Amino acid sequence: MSGHGSVSPSDRIFSCLAYLLPLMDVFGIVVGVIVGSGSFLAPLLLVIFLPLQPLLSIYYGFGGFVPLIIFFALYMLVVRNDKVSHFVRFNVMQAILIGILLSLFSIVWRLVLAPIFPTTSIVTQTLFNTLFLAAVSAAGYSIVQSALGRYAEIPTISEAAYSQVRY
Repeated sequence: MSGHGSVSPSDRIFSCLAYLLPLMDVFGIVVGVIVGSGSFLAPLLLVIFLPLQPLLSIYYGFGGFVPLIIFFALYMLVVRNDKVSHFVRFNVMQAILIGILLSLFSIVWRLVLAPIFPTTSIVTQTLFNTLFLAAVSAAGYSIVQSALGRYAEIPTISEAAYSQVRY
C-alpha cells in the first residue's frame, strides 16, 4: 500500500528495528530443537544470530517477562498512538503479529506435538526448519521493504495489521 506520503529516514529505521522482535522470537523457539539435534541450519543459526546475542540475553533474561513487557509497550505506546506515523505503526503491528504467530506455534508444539514427535524425528526437523526459514524470510523481506520506504505486504498478516492500525 502506498499513498500515505513520503517516509522519513527515521521512520524507516524504526520500522526496520521492529522486525528484530520476530527474529529474536524465532531464535528462542527454534534454537533448542534445531541446534540441539544437529540440523543443517545449526551453523547458519549461529552466524545469523551472533550479532543479536547481547539483545537476546536481555530479551530472554529476567524470568521471561521482557517479551511480554515489550509487547504491551509497543502496542500501547506505538500502535495505538496517532502521533506516530502510520508507516511505523503498521510495521510495528506487523512485527507483533509475526511474533504472536510464532508464540502460538510454540504453545501448540509444547502442548500437542512435542509428546508425539521426538526432537530428532524428520517431521520435527522439517517443521522447525520451515518455521525458521519462513520467519526469517518474512522479517528479512519486511526489513528490506521498510528500508526502501514501502509497506511490506505479507498475505493475511498485513491485512490484520492494517485493520489494527488507525489512520
